[in-house]
Amino acid sequence: MLEVTGLTKTFGALRATDAVDLEVQEGETLAVIGPNGAGKTTLISQLAGNLRPDTGRIRFAGEDITSLSAPQRSRKGLARSFQITSVLQDCTALDNVALAVQAHQGHSFRFWKPARRDASLRDPAMAALCDVGLSARAEVLAAQLSHGEQRQLEIAMVLASRPRLMLLDEPVAGMGTDESQRMIELLAGLKGEKTVVLVEHDMDAVFSLADRISVLVYGRIIATGTPAEIRANAEVRSAYLGEDL
Repeated sequence: MLEVTGLTKTFGALRATDAVDLEVQEGETLAVIGPNGAGKTTLISQLAGNLRPDTGRIRFAGEDITSLSAPQRSRKGLARSFQITSVLQDCTALDNVALAVQAHQGHSFRFWKPARRDASLRDPAMAALCDVGLSARAEVLAAQLSHGEQRQLEIAMVLASRPRLMLLDEPVAGMGTDESQRMIELLAGLKGEKTVVLVEHDMDAVFSLADRISVLVYGRIIATGTPAEIRANAEVRSAYLGEDL
């Protein structure tokens, strides 16, 4: 589904991603972990098209998409959530997801009739809210949702674009124990149905969800393997996980 070759991005003297190679199979969840400043969000931004690599290639479903913009990639089936919650606070949960549907469809909301009555937007938006367990909160303003619910709302916005590949940047960030567990259960329900690249610091989430894990340190992939292989890797333990694990 995704093949990344030699992906490199520099900011002055800093090499944020350094000749990164990755492969993600259809239906697989690949987690990317690493210490702060390792280049994880820079990697996700390049995959999503928000940031252009200096060198390297990105192939999606067999097609070279390296030169495509973020909207073009979205229309081909890539969808991204962000490390910092990114929803419209003054809109309802349903409005937020309807906007995601509209963005994917590319129409202009048909301004000659009320957008909120447009079933082609509202029906798939409500279906996505049901998928993440927020149907009862559809008419609540995003600003009035808890942090965990706002993160669920972001996942609904991603799902609303009917992605083939989901790029999730720290979906559990800032959550308490109960909210984290609900998010892990939500994402576990997508396993096998969606192809996922997951950037996450929460190791409970990573080891619960990932089929394989890639470890990024100073912009380089130092290891890729199953959760058991990553746990047992001495270099990974020294660089990131710690000996206590």
